Amino acid sequence: MGWNSWNCFGHEVSAEKVKRAADALVKSGLVDHGWSYINIDDSWQFNRDQKDSAFAGNMRDKDGFIITNSKFPDMKGLADYVHDSGLKIGIYSSPGPWTCGGCAGSYGYERQDAEKYAEWGIDYLKYDWCSYGGVINRPTTSDPKTVPSLSFQGGGDLQKGVYPFQLMGDYLKKQSRDIVYNLCQYGMGDVWKWGNQVHAQSWRTTNDITDSWASVRDIALAQDKAASYAKPGNWNDPDMLVVGIVGWGNSHPTRLKPDEQYLHISLWSIFSAPMLIGCDLEKLDSFTLNLLTNDEVIAINQDALGRQGTCQQTIGDLRIYTKDLEDGSKAVAFANFGLERLNLSYSDFNKLGIYGKQIIRDLWRQKDIAQIQTNADELQLEIPAHGVLFYKLSRTQ
Repeated sequence: MGWNSWNCFGHEVSAEKVKRAADALVKSGLVDHGWSYINIDDSWQFNRDQKDSAFAGNMRDKDGFIITNSKFPDMKGLADYVHDSGLKIGIYSSPGPWTCGGCAGSYGYERQDAEKYAEWGIDYLKYDWCSYGGVINRPTTSDPKTVPSLSFQGGGDLQKGVYPFQLMGDYLKKQSRDIVYNLCQYGMGDVWKWGNQVHAQSWRTTNDITDSWASVRDIALAQDKAASYAKPGNWNDPDMLVVGIVGWGNSHPTRLKPDEQYLHISLWSIFSAPMLIGCDLEKLDSFTLNLLTNDEVIAINQDALGRQGTCQQTIGDLRIYTKDLEDGSKAVAFANFGLERLNLSYSDFNKLGIYGKQIIRDLWRQKDIAQIQTNADELQLEIPAHGVLFYKLSRTQ
C-alpha cells in the first residue's frame, strides 16, 4: 500500500514533489491506515532526447552506475528523507535500453543498477518491459540508440520474455537489503505462473489503467484468470488506483463517477491487489480521503490469508465476487456493470459457498445491516449502475 508518482505527475516528477507527497501522506493521516510506500516512476533518469541543461553527454559513470537527472540531485538523500518520515521508497526502471518515456533503462547494467538501488536505500522496484521487445533477439552489444522506447513485440517467446526479469531478480536477491520486486510486463506469457520464480512479489496482469469506466471495467473483468496463483508474497497487480486528482502531468479530477470509484476500490480489495494511490496527495478532497481510509475495506485487501476473490455468479450485468478471509468469513461484492440500477431479492447463497446463519456487515457504511438464515431468507439488494454493495458475511450461532 502506498503512492506512485505516474498517474499524478507523469514525466514532471521531481525530488521536491516526491518529498511533498511523503509529507502529505503523513499529514493527511493516510500513513495511519497502512499506506506506506512512496514510489518514483519514470523520469528520474536522464532522457535520450535531452532537454536537461545538466546533461553532460553521459547517462552513467565510468563504472556503469546510473546518473540521476537534475530533478533528482541526491537520490540517497531523498530516500533518507522518506525513511525518516516512517515510509518506504520505490523506484522505476526497464530491462530494455529505454524506459517507456525514453529515459535510461537497465539493459546491460542490471548488476550496477541493483547495487545502486541498495546503496540508495530503495525498498521497491517497478521493472517495466518497455523497450525490451526491441532487443529481445539482439546481442547485448547491439547499439541501443536504434531501439524504440516502447516496443511490446517479442513477448510471445516465454523463455526470452522471462530472462530479463530473472536477471534483475537474481541481482536484487544478492543485495544487502530487501527490495520488493514488481514486474510491469502487462500479463504477457501468463506472468502469474512464473513471477515468483524470478524472485518477484507482484506482477501486472493487464495494460495500463486510465480514469475511465471502460478501463476499470475491462481490467476488473480480466482478473479471474490469474486468481488461483495469488498467495502471500505472490500478488496479481491490476494497476494503480485512479481516484482523486490524476492526470499524468495534466491534472484533473478523476473521470470516474462516485459509484464507479466505490466499485473500483471494492474490487481491488476483493482481488488482494497491491494498492497504490495515483493522485495528487496535496489535493485530497474529503470524498477521496474517506475512500482511502476505510479500515474495514482495507482489511479485506490486506487479509492475511492472501486469497484473491473471484466472480462466483453472474446475473445479467451483475457479477458477484467472493473472497475467503482468514477468520472464516467471506467478503462479497455485488458489482453492477450495467447501465441501470438493479433491484433484486437474493437467496442463492449456496452458489457463493455461504451457509447457515449469517451476520451481514456493510463495509463502506461500517455497520451490520442484517442477520439471515441462508436456506430460508432473502437479501434485498439495490445496486447503483456501475456501483457496488460490499459486504462481509460472518457465520453466527
